[in-house]
Amino acid sequence: MFQIADLVVSVSGRDKERIFMVTGVLDSNYVLIADGAIRKLEKPKKKKVKHLKKSQFVLNERILAKISEGKKLTNAELRKAIRALWDAEAEEK
Repeated sequence: MFQIADLVVSVSGRDKERIFMVTGVLDSNYVLIADGAIRKLEKPKKKKVKHLKKSQFVLNERILAKISEGKKLTNAELRKAIRALWDAEAEEK
């Protein structure tokens, strides 16, 4: 269902309505997520798939290219990308 680099929104828990990036897929029920701020890439959160929904947003091409090439993504880059999406959503409302 989810793949690495997918952007997801938490629908339950303390992190409800926050945007995260999927950093790993453990099995059909669990994924690892990070946002670069509260949940760093070095220590992602294990989250049930049923508590997430896929976001309509996608990461910018530069970050997607970096991930696909296997280069290391920094927390700052992830935070900036998510912040840009969050700001874009706020402008639409």
